[in-house]
Amino acid sequence: MLFQQPGHNGLVAAAYLQRLGVNTAVFERRHVIGGAAVTEEIIPGFKFSRASYLLSLLRPQIYTDLELKKHGLRLHLRNPYSFTPMLEEGTGSKVPRSLLLGTDMVENQKHISQFSPQDAQAFPRYEAFMNRLALAIDPLLDTAPVDMEAFQRGSLLQRLKSLSTLKPLLQAGRILGAQLPEYYQVLTAPITKVLDQWFESEPLKATLATDAVIGAMTSPHTPGSGYVLLHHVMGGLEGMQGAWGYVQGGMGALSAAIASSAAAHGASIFTEKTVAKVQVSSGGHVQGVVLQDGSEVRSKVVLSNASPQITFLKLTPQEWLPEEFVERISQLDTRSPVTKINVAVDRLPDFLAAPSAPGGRPLPHHQCSIHLNCEDTLLLHQAFEDAMGGLPSHRPMIELCIPSSLDPTLAPPGCHVISLFTQYTPYTLAGGKVWDEQERNAYADKVFDCIEAYAPGFKGSVLGRDILTPPDLERIFGLPGGNIFHCAMALDQLYFARPVPLHSGYRSPLQGLYLCGSGAHPGGGVMGAAGRNAAHMVFRDLKSM
Repeated sequence: MLFQQPGHNGLVAAAYLQRLGVNTAVFERRHVIGGAAVTEEIIPGFKFSRASYLLSLLRPQIYTDLELKKHGLRLHLRNPYSFTPMLEEGTGSKVPRSLLLGTDMVENQKHISQFSPQDAQAFPRYEAFMNRLALAIDPLLDTAPVDMEAFQRGSLLQRLKSLSTLKPLLQAGRILGAQLPEYYQVLTAPITKVLDQWFESEPLKATLATDAVIGAMTSPHTPGSGYVLLHHVMGGLEGMQGAWGYVQGGMGALSAAIASSAAAHGASIFTEKTVAKVQVSSGGHVQGVVLQDGSEVRSKVVLSNASPQITFLKLTPQEWLPEEFVERISQLDTRSPVTKINVAVDRLPDFLAAPSAPGGRPLPHHQCSIHLNCEDTLLLHQAFEDAMGGLPSHRPMIELCIPSSLDPTLAPPGCHVISLFTQYTPYTLAGGKVWDEQERNAYADKVFDCIEAYAPGFKGSVLGRDILTPPDLERIFGLPGGNIFHCAMALDQLYFARPVPLHSGYRSPLQGLYLCGSGAHPGGGVMGAAGRNAAHMVFRDLKSM
């Protein structure tokens, strides 16, 4: 049993299979396990969640099944969780307004009413509406999509089995009931259209819209942006729906806990072992992999946590894959707008809209996702338009997080680590420019200038930075086009069609080769569902081999 380039999904799959009695070996290309869920000390003394940085979507049963707490996982829940400061010039000595959201609905309404009393009234209804949709979709995450091929062409037994996967779909329809058409619109319409039906104030709409476009090369005006929003409200931590938190020790501590759970049951985990090729027998069945150092590892089954593009276009001998399948994989939309900047600072940002406390201790807003350049959905759209023209956004959308505000183990005393998840930056720059050191630094300087406007003194607090543009994210973490989801979470690349139609159930056209990463159903985010679902699929198939 092999895993190529295992991120958290590959480790989850390994842990489940090993528990089921299947001998599992895991091969990681890098020196550190976990794919994009890693902790790295880029600047001495500062531990960064270098790529992914927040936890919410990990499926609740994975915590319990893999006993992650026993294996060292500790979480810091955030409340409040969202802070959007305004840039309000010309207000004299008046403190600019800000929008702070948390789990206390009365407090939320108080903050929203600064911008619109009407929106404050509508907000609880909106939350209940979205939570119902999340509840309906939730069971779909834990099963493979309906196997249409088996349903059409399989034996009677296969047809009956594929019918059982319809159950979550029917269940979802029952939960949504007569409101199904309204919910259909949430999934297919531009998020601006959905939010305009609920709210009038731009700061609230723009704050909510950030979750619809984050990690996606889409504008709030793009049809279908509503689904990604849902993807960010359907999680939860420790029984609290929609909660997001920081992992003690950074995201690498989550990967370490999953790896520890797998190893405790006998899984073998190897780092700095790059898979070069999938080996196929003359009968067209997987028989293992060849590593870059030339060693061969035999196995009846290979699970790949690498992207669909790397798995099928680079590692699998092309003669064993149907031409149409290869063509579809090569046409996947992998565009990504993300540049991640990790920053070491010697003090907390001091926001004009929420001045810091004496002595520099963290205040509630410091633990939030801090949304900058998000006063208006038009700003987000303009930032997107810049990137479509091949230019980094003039006013990028910035999500600023300070995990050390809740986890002091990440930085030296008094210092902090800051994660800047920024967009929109195109993979390919206009005018023949490339993402060299000069371009990287010019963009990071622009981001820092934006932060300085909200929190004067920020630039003077910076001790070091790590800038990861889309090509960097691709090179270091194997994310195609720098896409954190492996391929876009657009409606034409979800559920039945992820990664491509007729191959959404983790199996590939090559017998014995399975996909278990973010490019498989239900998609990206630190969720673990693809790994868990793929492991169960493999175990069923192994029993019938």
